[in-house]
Order: sequence, then structure tokens, then C-alpha cells
Amino acid sequence: MNTPCYVFDFDQFEKRANDIANALPGIPLTYSIKANPFLLNDLPEVIRHVEVCSPGELEICKELNVPGEKIIYSGVVKEQEDIHEALTYGVDIITCESLRHAALIQQENVKVKTILRLTSGNQFGMSIEDIEYIIENKDDFFNNLDVIGLHFYSGTQKNLKKIIRDIEKIEKALIYLKTKLEYEPSFIEYGPGLCVEYFKENNEELELKHLKEAAAIINKFAAKHPLGIEMGRFLAASCGTFFTKVMDAKSSMDTNYVLIDGGIHHVNYYGQKMAMEVPNINVISEGYRYSIEALCLNKNEVHEEDKKSAYCICGSLCTVADVLVREAELPELNVGDVLCFERCGAYSVTEAPALFLSRELPSIYTKRGDEITLVRDVIKASAINLKGL
Repeated sequence: MNTPCYVFDFDQFEKRANDIANALPGIPLTYSIKANPFLLNDLPEVIRHVEVCSPGELEICKELNVPGEKIIYSGVVKEQEDIHEALTYGVDIITCESLRHAALIQQENVKVKTILRLTSGNQFGMSIEDIEYIIENKDDFFNNLDVIGLHFYSGTQKNLKKIIRDIEKIEKALIYLKTKLEYEPSFIEYGPGLCVEYFKENNEELELKHLKEAAAIINKFAAKHPLGIEMGRFLAASCGTFFTKVMDAKSSMDTNYVLIDGGIHHVNYYGQKMAMEVPNINVISEGYRYSIEALCLNKNEVHEEDKKSAYCICGSLCTVADVLVREAELPELNVGDVLCFERCGAYSVTEAPALFLSRELPSIYTKRGDEITLVRDVIKASAINLKGL
């Protein structure tokens, strides 16, 4: 393996999915593939659906032969051709984000299993009044919509108080619809947006604690209503590692700088705040006999020293914004050392500005047991950016 590269561990992905399933018994689990589509090749059995949020994500599922009955087609700005393509492929459920979406679905002239998205107060979803209008007129204007339920998602990295408020808002909407229209859903998709602890040493322990606390609330709700849970970040984050090599090192104005062949166009945790935080970083010394493959298989020890120094870790982009960590205490770093950024399984591979400055897109590997597979080789961003020039 050459750097920079990602390694996604299917065993860890499956473990996290099973942890969730055990905490939420009997509640179907949906994986939102925008977190990391490269995990689609080996989905854990406990995942009932995958959520796609764009025509491009649907194309990925089609190319990988993900069965249509496993797909919930969500997302805003769905056009007629997108809805038709999804239904032709046989997706199980389509979410409805607006009255216009409802009208577009209606034009398909087939019964469509639909969930209506209730807004949390942003650009996504509909007001309770619009939802009421669709349900009230489903026999006259929207007779092709088989409105099986509601969809609610208010964001990611939420604490328990915010999850409780979410549940209260859903409960309020359900009471309103039952009282006014005698409507009771057969399915409610909810994304709790559980917090991933990127910058804590005991991250796994803390995340499972968050899961346990949220499960008490979610299971109580699920005992009364037909609930499904959708997750992306919390499912995928812990299964990914990003490997990047130190390419240069220097001291300037009392600061030790190291420049790596990766950067903010490859590592993106949450909220663009990572330069002010210190994620878990392992170091493989260039002086050691090592390979990234061996490290992935736990056959080499990560370099550790008693003596550590403070480093500012900067990427390969020609912008002052390309700072991954402002100050990290690490063993002595030299050119050729490899830094391993943990918890890069969600969003980093797709959300970071990969085409900026036409640097190469990293190679991607997956791991299952002792088998490591190259699933995407390096892509030259210049070839993409040259299109049409």
C-alpha cells in the first residue's frame, strides 16, 4: 500500500451494526450510504435497508446489485425522471420532502410506498400542515401514494437531550394526525444522529454509553409505534483508518511543522473544527520495518516513545486552511513516518474537498479478517478537472 490511502474494516463495521441491533432489538436498521458507499460490498445481515439520497447514489446501488427492496430513496430535489428510475429499479420506499414531491410521485400512476418527511425546522421535510394536506387528500389528489408513515431526522452528533426532543416532536405529530385524521402510520423512520467521539481516548466506550442511553428512550417509543432507525456516521465512523506519510518537517517561530501527503481534502471529521482538536493518531516510524498491511492485521506494533514533542500537522494543499491538527503531542517525527488517523470511516472519503488543487484521490482498501482488498486505485484529480477545458 502507498499513502495516502483509506482502509475500511468490515469486521468493525459489522460489530458496530450488531451493537446497535442488540441495543435496539426488533427495530429495523437502515444504513445511510452517504456516510461511506464503499461499505456496500459487505453489508451486515442486521441492516434491513440502505438509504440513498441522490440519483448518483442510486446508480452506485444498481452497479453493485443492491436489491431494490433494500433501498429507501430519500433526499431533496428528486425530479420526475429520478422517481421513475427508482421505481423502475424497484426501490422499497420513497420519501416525500414537499407537496411538489407528492405531485411528482402521483404522476407515476402506480402505487408507491411513501414516507412523508416532517421538518425539524430547516430546508428538509414539510410542515405538519403540508403532511396533513397530503394524508387528507390521498384518495382524491394523491391516490398513488401509499403513505405508510413519517420520516424525521434533525441532524448529527446529537446528545441525549436533543434525541428526547426529537421523540417528543414525533409524538406530538402522531397525536395530531390521529386526532385530526385518524391516521396511524405503519412505519416511522427516525435518524437519532448519535454522537461519535472523534477526539476522546476512550471513544468506543463513550459511544456505546451514548447508544445505551439513547436506546432506553428509543425502545420505549418503539414499544408504541412501528419504528425504524437510520444511521450513517455512528455506524461507519469507527471502521475507517486514513494512512498518510510525512513528506517534510521543519521548525519555524517555535512551532514544529510536519507536512503530509494527505490533508483536509482527505480527512474530515465533523464541523470543520478538527484543527483545534486532537484525534487519535498512531505513528509508524520510517526507521521501523513495517508495512501498512501488517499494521492493519495487527502484526506490527505502532511506534511509541516516552519522549514526545508538539507538532502542527499540515497537509499538501497550498492554503493556510490545510491544518489537520494545530498541536499534537507525538513521538519524534521524521520524513517517511506514517501517521494513522483513526475513525475516518464516515464522510472523510466523500465529503472532503477532494478535487481542490488537483491532488490525487487516495486509494481505498477494505479489510475482512486477514484479507485486504484494493477496491479503488489512486485517481488523478487532474483528469477530472481537465474535463471540458
